Amino acid sequence: MFRGNNEINMDAKGRMAVPARYRDALTAGCDGQLVATIDIEDRCLFLYPLPAWQEIEAQIAKLPTFNPDTRRLQRLLIGHARELEMDSNGRLLIPPELRTYAGLDKEVVLVGQGHRFELWSTESWNARREQWLAEAAGGRAIPAEMQSLSL
Repeated sequence: MFRGNNEINMDAKGRMAVPARYRDALTAGCDGQLVATIDIEDRCLFLYPLPAWQEIEAQIAKLPTFNPDTRRLQRLLIGHARELEMDSNGRLLIPPELRTYAGLDKEVVLVGQGHRFELWSTESWNARREQWLAEAAGGRAIPAEMQSLSL
Protein backbone atom coordinates (compact mmCIF):
# COMPACT_ATOMS: atom_id res chain seq x y z
CA MET A 1 0.00 0.00 0.00
CA PHE A 2 1.29 3.42 -0.95
CA ARG A 3 0.26 6.19 1.41
CA GLY A 4 1.29 9.69 2.37
CA ASN A 5 2.73 12.47 0.27
CA ASN A 6 6.32 13.29 -0.51
CA GLU A 7 7.83 16.49 -1.84
CA ILE A 8 10.45 15.65 -4.44
CA ASN A 9 12.76 17.64 -6.68
CA MET A 10 12.81 16.62 -10.33
CA ASP A 11 15.99 17.25 -12.28
CA ALA A 12 16.20 19.04 -15.64
CA LYS A 13 15.99 15.71 -17.50
CA GLY A 14 12.71 14.82 -15.79
CA ARG A 15 14.14 12.28 -13.33
CA MET A 16 12.75 12.00 -9.83
CA ALA A 17 13.96 9.87 -6.96
CA VAL A 18 11.38 7.45 -5.61
CA PRO A 19 11.28 7.81 -1.82
CA ALA A 20 13.35 5.06 -0.16
CA ARG A 21 10.34 3.75 1.77
CA TYR A 22 8.69 2.63 -1.50
CA ARG A 23 11.71 1.26 -3.35
CA ASP A 24 11.80 -2.21 -1.81
CA ALA A 25 8.08 -2.75 -2.38
CA LEU A 26 8.36 -1.60 -5.99
CA THR A 27 11.40 -3.78 -6.60
CA ALA A 28 9.75 -6.83 -5.05
CA GLY A 29 6.26 -6.28 -6.47
CA CYS A 30 7.01 -5.21 -10.03
CA ASP A 31 10.80 -5.29 -10.45
CA GLY A 32 10.76 -1.48 -10.49
CA GLN A 33 8.51 -1.34 -13.55
CA LEU A 34 5.66 1.15 -13.46
CA VAL A 35 3.23 2.72 -15.90
CA ALA A 36 2.35 6.41 -15.91
CA THR A 37 -0.76 7.86 -17.51
CA ILE A 38 -2.78 11.03 -17.24
CA ASP A 39 -5.62 11.78 -14.86
CA ILE A 40 -8.46 13.01 -17.06
CA GLU A 41 -10.05 15.08 -14.27
CA ASP A 42 -7.00 16.83 -12.79
CA ARG A 43 -3.69 17.88 -14.30
CA CYS A 44 -1.65 15.19 -12.60
CA LEU A 45 -0.32 11.75 -13.45
CA PHE A 46 -1.21 8.30 -12.18
CA LEU A 47 1.70 5.92 -11.56
CA TYR A 48 0.84 2.23 -11.27
CA PRO A 49 3.04 -0.79 -10.61
CA LEU A 50 3.05 -2.65 -13.94
CA PRO A 51 0.92 -5.64 -12.79
CA ALA A 52 -1.77 -3.33 -11.37
CA TRP A 53 -1.82 -1.29 -14.59
CA GLN A 54 -2.11 -4.42 -16.74
CA GLU A 55 -5.31 -5.37 -14.89
CA ILE A 56 -6.78 -1.89 -15.35
CA GLU A 57 -5.70 -1.69 -18.98
CA ALA A 58 -7.39 -5.03 -19.73
CA GLN A 59 -10.63 -3.72 -18.21
CA ILE A 60 -10.42 -0.48 -20.21
CA ALA A 61 -9.63 -2.34 -23.43
CA LYS A 62 -12.76 -4.50 -23.00
CA LEU A 63 -15.06 -1.48 -23.02
CA PRO A 64 -17.22 -1.10 -26.15
CA THR A 65 -15.40 0.94 -28.78
CA PHE A 66 -18.61 2.10 -30.44
CA ASN A 67 -19.57 4.04 -27.32
CA PRO A 68 -18.00 7.50 -27.80
CA ASP A 69 -17.46 8.04 -24.06
CA THR A 70 -15.61 4.77 -23.52
CA ARG A 71 -13.61 5.27 -26.72
CA ARG A 72 -12.53 8.69 -25.44
CA LEU A 73 -11.40 7.14 -22.14
CA GLN A 74 -9.48 4.41 -23.97
CA ARG A 75 -7.72 6.95 -26.16
CA LEU A 76 -6.79 9.17 -23.25
CA LEU A 77 -5.80 6.60 -20.61
CA ILE A 78 -4.18 3.91 -22.75
CA GLY A 79 -2.97 6.36 -25.38
CA HIS A 80 -1.00 8.35 -22.80
CA ALA A 81 0.30 5.35 -20.86
CA ARG A 82 4.09 5.10 -20.75
CA GLU A 83 6.22 2.39 -19.17
CA LEU A 84 8.73 3.61 -16.62
CA GLU A 85 11.60 1.70 -15.06
CA MET A 86 13.23 2.57 -11.78
CA ASP A 87 16.99 2.84 -12.33
CA SER A 88 19.71 1.53 -10.01
CA ASN A 89 19.60 4.83 -8.09
CA GLY A 90 15.85 4.54 -7.45
CA ARG A 91 14.91 7.21 -10.00
CA LEU A 92 12.12 7.34 -12.56
CA LEU A 93 12.35 9.29 -15.82
CA ILE A 94 9.03 10.98 -16.54
CA PRO A 95 8.55 11.46 -20.32
CA PRO A 96 8.36 15.08 -21.55
CA GLU A 97 4.78 14.84 -22.87
CA LEU A 98 3.52 13.65 -19.49
CA ARG A 99 5.50 16.32 -17.63
CA THR A 100 3.99 18.96 -19.91
CA TYR A 101 0.44 17.66 -19.39
CA ALA A 102 0.76 17.74 -15.59
CA GLY A 103 2.79 20.96 -15.49
CA LEU A 104 5.66 19.18 -13.76
CA ASP A 105 8.84 21.14 -13.34
CA LYS A 106 11.34 21.08 -10.51
CA GLU A 107 9.10 20.72 -7.44
CA VAL A 108 6.64 17.82 -7.47
CA VAL A 109 4.53 15.93 -4.95
CA LEU A 110 4.16 12.15 -5.03
CA VAL A 111 0.91 11.14 -3.32
CA GLY A 112 0.27 7.54 -2.30
CA GLN A 113 -3.24 6.34 -3.08
CA GLY A 114 -3.09 2.74 -1.93
CA HIS A 115 -2.53 0.76 -5.11
CA ARG A 116 -1.09 3.67 -7.11
CA PHE A 117 0.58 7.05 -6.85
CA GLU A 118 -0.45 10.45 -8.11
CA LEU A 119 2.26 12.84 -9.27
CA TRP A 120 1.46 16.55 -9.06
CA SER A 121 3.27 19.81 -9.51
CA THR A 122 3.65 21.23 -6.00
CA GLU A 123 1.72 24.34 -6.99
CA SER A 124 -1.23 22.37 -8.40
CA TRP A 125 -1.28 19.99 -5.44
CA ASN A 126 -1.38 22.81 -2.90
CA ALA A 127 -4.12 24.67 -4.79
CA ARG A 128 -6.33 21.58 -5.19
CA ARG A 129 -5.76 20.47 -1.59
CA GLU A 130 -6.89 23.88 -0.36
CA GLN A 131 -9.95 23.68 -2.61
CA TRP A 132 -10.86 20.20 -1.30
CA LEU A 133 -10.41 21.31 2.30
CA ALA A 134 -12.61 24.37 1.70
CA GLU A 135 -15.29 22.18 0.14
CA ALA A 136 -15.18 19.83 3.13
CA ALA A 137 -15.37 22.73 5.60
CA GLY A 138 -18.26 24.22 3.63
CA GLY A 139 -20.41 21.21 4.35
CA ARG A 140 -20.05 19.33 1.10
CA ALA A 141 -21.92 16.03 1.40
CA ILE A 142 -20.03 12.86 2.23
CA PRO A 143 -20.52 10.27 -0.53
CA ALA A 144 -22.93 7.48 0.39
CA GLU A 145 -20.16 4.89 -0.11
CA MET A 146 -18.18 6.45 2.76
CA GLN A 147 -20.97 7.19 5.24
CA SER A 148 -20.71 3.75 6.87
CA LEU A 149 -16.99 4.13 7.63
CA SER A 150 -15.61 5.02 11.04
CA LEU A 151 -12.51 7.16 10.92
